Amino acid sequence: MKRLFSILAITCLMAIGTVNANATTLATTTATVTTLAQEEPASEDVSFHQELKKRFIEGGPGFMGIVLLCLILGLAIAIERIIFLNLSTTNTKKLTQNVEDALNSGGVEAAKEVCRNTKGPVASIFYQGLDRTDEGIDAAEKAVVAYGGVQMGQLEKNVSWISLFIALAPMLGFMGTVIGMIQAFDKIEAAGDMQPSLVAGGIKVALLTTVFGLIVAIILQIFYNYIIAKIDSIVNDMEDASITLMDLLVRHKK
Repeated sequence: MKRLFSILAITCLMAIGTVNANATTLATTTATVTTLAQEEPASEDVSFHQELKKRFIEGGPGFMGIVLLCLILGLAIAIERIIFLNLSTTNTKKLTQNVEDALNSGGVEAAKEVCRNTKGPVASIFYQGLDRTDEGIDAAEKAVVAYGGVQMGQLEKNVSWISLFIALAPMLGFMGTVIGMIQAFDKIEAAGDMQPSLVAGGIKVALLTTVFGLIVAIILQIFYNYIIAKIDSIVNDMEDASITLMDLLVRHKK
């Protein structure tokens, strides 16, 4: 949890610094673009990054700020999970071979020492199974299954928050669009006349919230799919390693 808060704090500071720098840069860029627009019929020098910043600021601080917060929090959790999952990845074949060699040479205690010196959920499961060998193979198997569930819960920790932000970002964008459309129609009603110039700006701003909400959802969805695939890979290794451990214990008992 401390690591999550640290990553979140660093990410927020970087985001705030980036937004402030982008705002300053955007002001300069907007003035330059306006000058060029007066001299040339079309501005071809505006990059995609500059256009994106311009559109984001045009969307307004209300819903755009909330959508940006969803992106920051989602990325912070995703980065923390990716780091944790990469640290949890173990060379299962090498660990199994080391445990088997330790069982044959020094017995259960030597194998437990190998597991203590190895990081990752597979090594932890091995240790729990080896620690219950005195109670029989059935007890060792139950310990492996139970502790495997605990390790799976740790792998999936906070992943549900990423899926929440994936769903929340476009919904906030749609809400901003609906509210912007209502405000546009209020202007039409107040003016008593349907003038495109009267509502075009409001409708454009309203649609920008949906666009950025979808962009945030797409970015977080990519990270989410990678994390889920990584978890599935580790869980498969855990299951295969558990079966291998049971076979090793049965052979050792003989």
